[in-house]
Amino acid sequence: MSEHLQLTVDGAVATLTIDRPAKRNAMSHAMWSALPGLMDRVEHDDAVRVLVVQGGDHFSAGADISEFETLRKGAEGARAYGEVVHAGERAIASLSKPVIAAITGFCVGGGCEIALACDIRVATEDARFGITPAKLGIIYHFMSTKRLVEAVGPAWAKQILYSADLIDAATALRIGLVNEVHPAAELAARAKELAEVLATRAQVSVRGAKAVVNGITDGLHVENDELHALFEASYTSPEYAEGVRAFLDKRPPRF
Repeated sequence: MSEHLQLTVDGAVATLTIDRPAKRNAMSHAMWSALPGLMDRVEHDDAVRVLVVQGGDHFSAGADISEFETLRKGAEGARAYGEVVHAGERAIASLSKPVIAAITGFCVGGGCEIALACDIRVATEDARFGITPAKLGIIYHFMSTKRLVEAVGPAWAKQILYSADLIDAATALRIGLVNEVHPAAELAARAKELAEVLATRAQVSVRGAKAVVNGITDGLHVENDELHALFEASYTSPEYAEGVRAFLDKRPPRF
């Protein structure tokens, strides 16, 4: 595991903190490499229902470019480095539990890649966003580009990728890159509040919804066997029985 990634658990909410302030939370090879193991811990901790990903003054200024002339040198090095980055990104995106990105300061390049792998993005009013491969002679990875297009549409995805310019939080909100924008002093509380709301909902519904939405964005037009099994399992789940009983009893459900 990387010393610059801190995973903590408070009740049903886990928090992954990117903690490398001297580099504006730039992601090193070691940090990317640590993500699959950390996500595996979250996935298999039955007490955890929601993950929040956050930084400090900055969410993440991107990949650590200082490694590009060493670990990422040459075509073979670039290919191997890219696989580590995308394995880390995929580990976040494939988590069965909902993931919230709480975005502060710079959310650029690899930082934006991490944020887009999350399900919900909330940001501070002074956050800045950008995807900058066009300044480095790199083509953004297919799956990460797909997630950007899903969030903002093809026209804005092209502008963001072609220009490599930073956009402000108000623009990010308007184009759908983030769900909510808040004053800096309120972001942590809002992320915690949202995480706790998701944690109190029926997990069969929350995780089922994530699987269905992901199936749709991955190109499904009709229900497949895997999703059909999810629907069938929900009908016999204890949460379904509790939800109906609570509604009839006129009380909050206890999931």
